[in-house]
Parts: sequence; structure tokens; C-alpha cells
Amino acid sequence: MLSFQDVSLRRGTRLLFEHAQFTLHRGDKTGLVGANGTGKTSLFGLICGELTPDSGRIQLPPELTIATVAQHITGLEKPALEFVLDGDRELRRIETELHQADRRGDGIRQAELHARLENIGGYRAKAKAAQLLDGLGFSPSDIGKPVGDFSGGWRMRLNLAQALMCRSDLLLLDEPTNHLDLDAVIWLQEWLSTYPGTLMLISHDRDFLDQVCDHILHLERQRIKAYRGNYSAFERLRAQALAQQQAAYKKQQQEKDRLLQFINRFRAKATKARQAQSRIKTLQRLVESAPAHVDSPFHFQLPRPRHLPFPLLRIERASLGYPGKTILREVGITLNPGDRLGLLGPNGAGKSTLIKTLAGELPLLEGKAEYAERLNIGYFAQHQLEQLKPELTALEHFQQWDPQAREQPLRSFLGGFGFSAERATTPVATFSGGEKARLVLALLVYRKPNLLLLDEPTNHLDIEMRHAITLALQDYPGALVLVSHDRHLLRSVTDQCWLVADGRAGPYPGELEDYRRWLLELRARPMGGNNEAAPPSRKDKRREQARRRESLRPLKKALAEAENEVTRLSQAKADLERQLADPSLYQPDAKHTLQQLLLEKAEIDRRLALAEEAWMEAEERLNDAEQA
Repeated sequence: MLSFQDVSLRRGTRLLFEHAQFTLHRGDKTGLVGANGTGKTSLFGLICGELTPDSGRIQLPPELTIATVAQHITGLEKPALEFVLDGDRELRRIETELHQADRRGDGIRQAELHARLENIGGYRAKAKAAQLLDGLGFSPSDIGKPVGDFSGGWRMRLNLAQALMCRSDLLLLDEPTNHLDLDAVIWLQEWLSTYPGTLMLISHDRDFLDQVCDHILHLERQRIKAYRGNYSAFERLRAQALAQQQAAYKKQQQEKDRLLQFINRFRAKATKARQAQSRIKTLQRLVESAPAHVDSPFHFQLPRPRHLPFPLLRIERASLGYPGKTILREVGITLNPGDRLGLLGPNGAGKSTLIKTLAGELPLLEGKAEYAERLNIGYFAQHQLEQLKPELTALEHFQQWDPQAREQPLRSFLGGFGFSAERATTPVATFSGGEKARLVLALLVYRKPNLLLLDEPTNHLDIEMRHAITLALQDYPGALVLVSHDRHLLRSVTDQCWLVADGRAGPYPGELEDYRRWLLELRARPMGGNNEAAPPSRKDKRREQARRRESLRPLKKALAEAENEVTRLSQAKADLERQLADPSLYQPDAKHTLQQLLLEKAEIDRRLALAEEAWMEAEERLNDAEQA
């Protein structure tokens, strides 16, 4: 499928990698890992023909269909569904040729094209595109909106959906989970597990790599090394290799000892609940993988908060949301030092609303809130990256915050976050997204908060930085509330999960795997409200039942009509197929009759596909109404 033979690549005067030698076979799912800047995206550029190797050879099969996620977006006036359909290039080509054949009145060519359209599943393309959009978190009302109406993160999801729509032989995905939340990540994981082609994936999400990939390519020190197995297998093999280096052994043992001490402390405090036992297992796996990260450039600890009051904050019987729009009701939460909550829930259910309320960015709509006098909140969200001053350096940001601090301790602190002497004095305007995220995190923890609120803190961060954050959070004595699509981080640093769904927020009794199954079941049925408020009176129930029956009547009628139309067209299609099975039709003197029957069948196929789509839409509307 794909072969690199002694390939070297430079960008300007900088050598990214040399003597790269590996082969990917059809159906392989390969993860590309390595620090930012090692050449992973450039490797994609070589495969796509956008870059030329300085030496060596790249072999690809002829007429290989490659799908990639566009980094820029065009067609801002186009509806989202049509934008995604553009990903199927052959579908669009056939549609164009059909239009041309129709203008010429070329019936034979139309029949051929309709047959080709059926072979590639073109009549179901809209339904497939709608499923992709649904899986990536778009609501049914979104699919008709112009692309230009969506924000940058949602446009990246549209680009991803367009790439998945392509019937490709080779799919190249560069950090596809960066703009996704956990439920969309789980959906994408399931989709990629059934993708029939060859996959190359750049990701810093180790759980995602573990679940999707069966091979790993590691880029490090201008070399590319291939490993068989998922990311965890790669970690074990790399740890064994590093353990053989005497210089690294002492550091490995120190890191192991520190983590084992923490596990023992945690075990002594933990209950026998499933989540606590799961956390212990996760921490033990962290001990095993620690040697693979001993040469990481990131090493830091969270400074101990100056004050740890009990409780830090308490919210009672609160309604959360925005003026005129309540998102969560009857919320009650108390946070004490040592509490570690992970927030789960479908897209748009209110996780960010809850964390913004805890941070004080959103006032309560109803209810009561009590905050400790010495509460010091450290809040991380993606929009805070935009608050960095581009003209200032990383060091100058710290000096503005703490004018009394000496320069050398600040430089040492920044060094733990990967800002070396030169990078610490470089203007932020030149920073990548990952460097900006690291700087915001560094500023946040420097202030010694006793309550950390982290909303997707790992976006744009590579695996080594994520690993460093995971280790740093282990010994943090304050309270932590985390929203993240990185399941490894959730497992490693949280003791309890809360589920935010159906207008409520409260403890979730299961583990992340239980949540994954719940989420997949939720996707398989229309989402309904699970209202736990006081039950209505009998009179209210009768009135509501009558209203629902009346509102459902036209939907049931539309569903019956759509079902009857599908039945009628299916029968017509079966009749035509019986006629086309007659051998005499394929004699020279029956050519005209054959052409007519083929045209009729193509038209029936087209109408049947539309009828089936209308049937599914009618059924979905009825299900939504019944579950509402």
C-alpha cells in the first residue's frame, strides 16, 4: 500500500528525518507519535505529494484515493450537508455527468450513470452524510445551515466529516480529536475501527491511539522507528530500550518510587468503590509506562496552595444557564480540598456551563452559592489562549503577574513547561497553539490555586506534556474539576465522575467504559428528557396526553404514507428486475426495450432512495416527538 525507502526530508536548513524505512499494508491502522516539530505533518505532505523528499523513494499504488482533512474551509454559503457530500468526489462527478447527459437527452448514458450511482451507494449518500454530522455532534437543525454560520471549531468538524465521507483507500488524519468533545471522540473511535482502508493517524490522545491503531511510527531524533501493536505496546517496548541505557535507569527508578508512594497513599484513603479500584489500576499502569517518558522535556510540580479551606465552595438547588435559557436545574455540589471530579455528558448538555458557573463567569439563575473567603480558582479554557499578549514574551507575562519575582526562578519554572532560555524570551505571537496552551497552564499553576477548573486542557498538547500534567496532578492537594476528551487523563487524575445530561448534573456510578456503552446506546435512540421533577397531577396528565395524541397524528399519517410509497416502489422495482432477468431482452432486436427498462429502473431506484429517506425522516420525527 505505502512504502518509504531510505527517505530523508529537510525544511529549509533543518533536517526533520533521514533514512526513513517502513511499509504499510492495506488495512493497517498506524499512529504517528513524537514531539511537536519532529515532522509528522510533513510526512503527510510527502504522502500527498505536497512535499518532495530530499533523498529516497516513496511508493504508492496507482490511482490511490487519499482523503485528508482540509486545514482551511471554502464554500461558506454552502449548506453543511452539501459541504460534507463534496467529500465523495466520485459522487459529485457522476452527478455532474448526469446533468450533462440529461441536457443532451442521452438516455443510455443516463442509465449507465444511474447504475454506477447505485453501485457506489449514491442514493444513500445524503443519509450517510447526515449520520457523519450527527456523530460529530451536529444537531438535525444544523445540517441545512450555511458553513459560514459555524465557528472555527465546528468548521473543523465539518472538514473532518468531509474527509470521512470520501470513499478512500488511504485516510490521513492529523490530530482529529483536537476540536471534539468526549462523545464525538468515542463516536469517531467506533467509526475508524470499521474503516476498511489504510489509516495513518497523528494524535496525542493515548486512549484513542490504543483503541484505533495496530501499528505505531515514532519520530524522534531525526529517525522514524516502526512498532507493531498499539500505543501501550509501543510504550512498553520503548521503556525496555531506555532501561538498557544506564544513564536513564536512575531517573526511571526515582519516578517509579514516587508514583508507587502516591498509589499507596491513595489506596489507604480510597474506598472499595469500583471507581477507586479502577483508579488504582490506572496508576499502576502509569508506573509501568513512566520509563518510556523519562527523557521528556517537561518536568514540573504544582505548587502547594497557600490555603485549603473546607469547603472551598457550595452550590445548593441552583439553576444554571443564561438569561432566558436554563440549561441545568436543581444542581447541588460541594467541593472540598482533595475532591477530583471528571464531568461527562453529551455535547451541549451543559458541562462547560457548569464549569463556567463554578469559575464565577456565569451567575446563578436561581439557588444559593457559598464561596470560601480564601478561595483561589485556577480556571483553564480555550478562550483564555486569546487573552495572551502577542507582543510579550513568556517571561514578560510572568513578570507582569509577579513583578517582585526574581528572573532566575521564573526561568526555572518556565523551563519545566518546555520554555528554554531562548523560547522564554520569544514573543508569544510566534507560538504554536500547543505552546500557548502550555504558557496559560504555567501561568495558572504559578498562582497556587486551591481549586482547579480545567475545560479541555490538553488540546494542542503533545503526549509528553499530557504525561507531565498527569503526573503533576497526582500530588495536587486542592480540588479539581475536569472536562476532557482525553480518557487517560480522566482515569488517571479523577476519583469520581459526574454525568451532565437531560438538564441535570450528579454523580455517575459507573466507569468510563460504562459511559462509552451508555453513550452508544444513547446514540441508537432519540434522546429524551429524563425529568425527575415532581410528577404532574392527573388533570395535567390527561391534558398532556391529549395534546401529544393531537400533535402525533399528522406525524403518524406522514409515516404511513411514506411507508406505503416505499412498499409501492419496492414492488415496482421487483417487477422491473424480473423483466430484466428475461434472457430475450439481451438479443440485438430487443435493444430498445432493454434501454427503456433500464431507464425505468434507474428512475425507480432514484425515487425509491428518496422515498426511503423520507420514510426514515418521518420515522425519526415521530420518534423524536414521542420521546420529547
